[in-house]
Amino acid sequence: MKKVEAIIQPEKLKAVKEELFKADIHRMTVSRVKGCGQQRGYTESYRGAIFKVNLLPKIKLEVAVNEKFVDATVEAIIKGARTGEIGDGKIFVSDLSDCIRIRTGERGGEAIG
Repeated sequence: MKKVEAIIQPEKLKAVKEELFKADIHRMTVSRVKGCGQQRGYTESYRGAIFKVNLLPKIKLEVAVNEKFVDATVEAIIKGARTGEIGDGKIFVSDLSDCIRIRTGERGGEAIG
């Protein structure tokens, strides 16, 4: 079992979801987050005062998958999120030690689905 986490541009969420659905991956958690990477933000002027905005809005996508779906998940996210510009995001893949479905008590890969 693996957990695939992706940080993507907010405007790419629809495209990423469509690619995941095409890959038969339907279970995910989506959160609005803020962060900065190589972009380092931008400066803005408001009523004569200059503000540095370095935490930009992003989307964090979390998907728990069984081993056979890891590559398909990563490829779908890349296909939907890539623009070729700085700020496209990052994908992190980590091991999951266990997963429990609360409703049934199933554990492991069976709980992921």
